[in-house]
Amino acid sequence: MRKPVRKAVIPAAGYGTRFLPISKAVPKEMLPLVDKPVIQYVVEEAVASGITDILMIISRSKRAIEEHFHPAFDLEAELTTKGRGEELEALRTLQSMARIHFVWQPKMGGLGDAILYARDHVGDEPFAVLLGDTVVNSNTDKPVTRQLADVVEKHGGSAVALQQVPPEKVSRYGILGGQEIEPGLIRANTFVEKPKAEEAPSNLAVSARYVLSPGIFEHLLKTPPGKGGELQLTDAMASLMAEETLHGLRYDGARHDIGNKLDFIKANIHFGLQRGDIAPALKEYLKTLV
Repeated sequence: MRKPVRKAVIPAAGYGTRFLPISKAVPKEMLPLVDKPVIQYVVEEAVASGITDILMIISRSKRAIEEHFHPAFDLEAELTTKGRGEELEALRTLQSMARIHFVWQPKMGGLGDAILYARDHVGDEPFAVLLGDTVVNSNTDKPVTRQLADVVEKHGGSAVALQQVPPEKVSRYGILGGQEIEPGLIRANTFVEKPKAEEAPSNLAVSARYVLSPGIFEHLLKTPPGKGGELQLTDAMASLMAEETLHGLRYDGARHDIGNKLDFIKANIHFGLQRGDIAPALKEYLKTLV
């Protein structure tokens, strides 16, 4: 019987240099989408996927993330005194939604290096990986992470979320190639990190969500540094494919990459328009800009 997916890893140690100077003091994962930091949306997706044991990989400059998820008894007392029940409930919900652990990545060495820091915590179980600077929305009732977990619990191996990208953008992503075995489900035979357009096996890009077999750790340990001198998760997954199946799932939804300024602004507009308290006024304001 295959083990269920019970644990998640959220890498959030990167410098966020595209957001300097603000990212010098504020982790990019803590930038707000309306009134919640990006990483809270990521945690909420994991929880909605049935995962409540979460390990975050952070660095010395990311203590604000740790503080965000820790209890703040003085603030709770202040909200209680002022009768701010709604805000108090939101704060307590935030702190109780999951068991969140933290480990430091002392030196930036790529996504694969960050995942290696989760080895002892994960053990011999399949686990989800959700990039901490990317919010992924599903247009179905199931979060994308839950959909990937379902694939792994049914088929074994590992699974990654996929989105189609224009050919001119394939060089920005890990690209998967393979055979469609069910509608939207690809059994992979090729996985390449940031290929040139003419060398790409497809235009299906990995979209910030993974459910990985624990076998990935041994392959990360023996994978040499790749592009940029970093340990690439994609390279280790390509090696793992020789032993285990890898599936890619084309999901129905949208990816909001907060790693760049334009997408950050677009994401704030998107989430603002979902909020009943500000959506009408925001729509009227946007009309004045065109």
